[in-house]
Amino acid sequence: MLIRCKRKVIVKVDAYKILIKYSLPCKREAFLFNYIQIHMKQLFLPRAYRSLLDVWQTEHAIKFVKDTFQLALAAELKLRRITAPIAVAAGKGLNDNLNGKELPVRFRTRMLGGGEAEIVQSLAKWKRYALWRHHIQPGLGIYTDMNALRPDEGISNIHSIYVDQWDWEKVILPQERTVERLNTCVRRIYAALKRTEFLLSEQFPVLQAFLPDEIYFIHAEELRQLYPDKTPKEREQLIAEKHGAVFIRGIGGTLADGSIHDDRSPDYDDWSTPTEGNLDGLNGDIIVWNPVLQAAFEISSMGIRVNPEALLRQLKLRKCEERKELYFHSLLLEGKLPQTMGGGIGQSRLCMLLLHKCHIGEVQAGIWPDEIREECEKQGVFLF
Repeated sequence: MLIRCKRKVIVKVDAYKILIKYSLPCKREAFLFNYIQIHMKQLFLPRAYRSLLDVWQTEHAIKFVKDTFQLALAAELKLRRITAPIAVAAGKGLNDNLNGKELPVRFRTRMLGGGEAEIVQSLAKWKRYALWRHHIQPGLGIYTDMNALRPDEGISNIHSIYVDQWDWEKVILPQERTVERLNTCVRRIYAALKRTEFLLSEQFPVLQAFLPDEIYFIHAEELRQLYPDKTPKEREQLIAEKHGAVFIRGIGGTLADGSIHDDRSPDYDDWSTPTEGNLDGLNGDIIVWNPVLQAAFEISSMGIRVNPEALLRQLKLRKCEERKELYFHSLLLEGKLPQTMGGGIGQSRLCMLLLHKCHIGEVQAGIWPDEIREECEKQGVFLF
């Protein structure tokens, strides 16, 4: 079925190795864009899109964004920069298994006597371990440039198998495991984002600021009740378009109708601790409205981390209690690791957003199927 539309979506369906080109009605095209983005390899090119910066201006702007934002983030959250690993020993629980389904790249190495190591997928658990080893005190934390591979990641305008992000973590006191503490941290991160956007627009006037002054807060259950007939991704779309920037709390926990907003691993973010109003969870996602893609755009997943009680509860809920025996988990259950909060902020995602780009390949050197590169070249979209 071919439906007339103003914008073009290019979809590659692996099962049949075909390239489908079609258009969508304006009011539904953003929703379908989100659906396709999750389930298929695809390319979305907004009509008449042209980059506001040439290739060398783009390179300059990428460095400006990265230099500016990481200093602003460090100042807002009191973070010190440390060096990050590209690989960790397998079988210790230090690597991030994301939602539990993505498999890391594994390899054998003589360094470990023929044992296996893994390319990191993120540093959510490693950072907490590093805070313990570095004896970081409450109120202070660390951030690092993380470079990871996620081979199971679907390819889209905003997804790549190569992931670069600022992974950050800070020590908090046990009594600071509160929604108020979480929301304060979110506001500080958003302040660093707004500062970067302003300074970038001063440096490159063609890149006009568009983010709202304040970020809106809502729990995933409240969002479900607001849009009960929508999918989680459609809810994100609607709330992001309405407010411009939103923090959705409680992602990973069971909602009142038995569903979950999105999968989360059980052993780092706390998505199960009860809070006021019977709304569980001390974690969430920062999502903004992307005016180029006309879509909700996640830039950070973060939260207060599990304490021993929350870890045991979440491992049981996800039926993976065998992880208790892993090195990282045993340190946590023995009370050796500090209480922390932390998250990841996508570097290429942030550059793509602030530089008004339509594809993440415009700000990072990635691997893309030939037909994606060819279609982008036809439309004047330069992929590194």
